[in-house]
Amino acid sequence: MPTLGVAMITKNAQTHLAACLSSVQWADQIVIVDSGSTDDTLTIARQFTAHIHQTTDWPGFGVQKNRAIDQLSTDWVLALDADEVVSEALALEIQAAISNPQSDVYRLERRSAFCGQWVKYSGWSNDWVARLFRRGTAKYSDDLVHERLLHPSPAIAIRGTLLHYSYDDIETVLSKINSYSSAGAAQRFAQGKQAHLGTAILRGVWAFLRTYLLKLGFLDGRAGFLIAVMNAETTFYRFVKLRHLTDVSPQKPNNK
Repeated sequence: MPTLGVAMITKNAQTHLAACLSSVQWADQIVIVDSGSTDDTLTIARQFTAHIHQTTDWPGFGVQKNRAIDQLSTDWVLALDADEVVSEALALEIQAAISNPQSDVYRLERRSAFCGQWVKYSGWSNDWVARLFRRGTAKYSDDLVHERLLHPSPAIAIRGTLLHYSYDDIETVLSKINSYSSAGAAQRFAQGKQAHLGTAILRGVWAFLRTYLLKLGFLDGRAGFLIAVMNAETTFYRFVKLRHLTDVSPQKPNNK
């Protein structure tokens, strides 16, 4: 039977970590790379694995996830976030897939919750994520945020659900708006991009309309409206922060 390892990165991830790790206890190896947790994350993690590595820097989500993957010695890799739980049905499908592989990469259907409500629309439906792959056949992009799994082989879908507890409360929403918009601005600035206040306003408005109307967020009720506002604010502040980076930097980007 081929071996399977779970790769995960954490920082102050105590809320769902026990449920996440419990759902993959059947894996042959679990590796966690932590970037300075100050809550009970490490205490919880040690109950499930001894393979915990701590880093003092933060190179971005993509590089950090690759660090976790590199620590594994198993035949297959399952990349998980600390707020995701593998359902029993998905666990069985994963084990079946690696025992008789039809591809080097598999994608999983993810179902996400927002402030306690499972979301059906708002751009969160049909959310298939490539997470299971033969070690050495895929890696994450080096993006600071919104990293992508890069794989030359096509990803085959398998059944079962990956449960994603993405935003627990409004405080979490506000915190992620700030961190994601900052990372997105830094990433665009490093690519030589610029922005103006008008760009920030127009992009923010479009993000709201796209989420709430085009992606049927209104059918999710209160959650759909809040997700649309969250997307709008994240987009708006991303471009405002990008403009600020351009203004304060001694070396201006050359292209827009």
